[in-house]
Amino acid sequence: MSTQVDKQRVELTQIIESHTGNDGIHPTTIPSLSFTRFSDLIGPSYGVYKPSLCMIVQGRKMVLLAQESYVYSPANYLVASVNLPIAGQVTEASPEVPYLALKLEFTPSEILEVLREFEMGVDKKENAKRGMYVSEIEASLLDAVTRLVRLLDTPKDIKVIAPLIMKEIIYRVLQGEHGGMLKQIAIEGSSTHQISDVIQHIMNNYEKSLKIEELAEIANMSVSSLHRHFKEVTAMSPIQFQKQLRLQEARSLLLSESSDAADVAFRVGYDSPSQFSREYSRMFGLPPKEDIKRLRASDDEAINV
Repeated sequence: MSTQVDKQRVELTQIIESHTGNDGIHPTTIPSLSFTRFSDLIGPSYGVYKPSLCMIVQGRKMVLLAQESYVYSPANYLVASVNLPIAGQVTEASPEVPYLALKLEFTPSEILEVLREFEMGVDKKENAKRGMYVSEIEASLLDAVTRLVRLLDTPKDIKVIAPLIMKEIIYRVLQGEHGGMLKQIAIEGSSTHQISDVIQHIMNNYEKSLKIEELAEIANMSVSSLHRHFKEVTAMSPIQFQKQLRLQEARSLLLSESSDAADVAFRVGYDSPSQFSREYSRMFGLPPKEDIKRLRASDDEAINV
């Protein structure tokens, strides 16, 4: 890496540190930009990645999508092109050298605007591809991200300049090694765009019974094509995708409320509390009651440290 890249990374590290006094996720005054800081190894943590660019300036992380793992560090960046339920684990961090990262979210309409403005061609008939990838960092992308983050120190410039730099960042990602994957999400009629519509439907109706024929109709595909393309994009079937959403939401409800596990099971769409408990244990490693007890104890420990 060049001296200029090293300087930019040092600057990014300093800015993120100045805006993250304590561990956790920190929104910024640039609406689509957030910072993350952790002083210890954490995880796995569960959530849904929205379409976004993720960069680490210090430390290392592993993201699990179904049975696939994506490891990235300051030498790489990770892109999610559709909403994806994931498990993430910080694998390199310490109080002396904390894990520091940023996430920049974007929308299909923002991608489409860049494609149109710069007349970047896309083949609608191209096969769907995985909705997540890791790519080697490029100096031009790092430079654009650094200039965006730098705006936090001149808030009056954010409204005018941030959208321009955002457009450049999206352009750089689209021009990158795997940019074609991101292009597909914005193009109406592409198989990836059709699958993203199905993903949104499942996310909005995760607690309801899925009718595969209805999903195929939403995607304007045959049932077999839906299954094939959905798995190509998400690394899982629609039913597995829905299950991950249900279990993540159940865990969130159990942690935030004093609800009974059986009641939460019904609320997220399970008919059988015993099936819910089995699948919950398989995903999180412990039955609901024990898992929540462990999470609350670890939160207490974190507060006392």
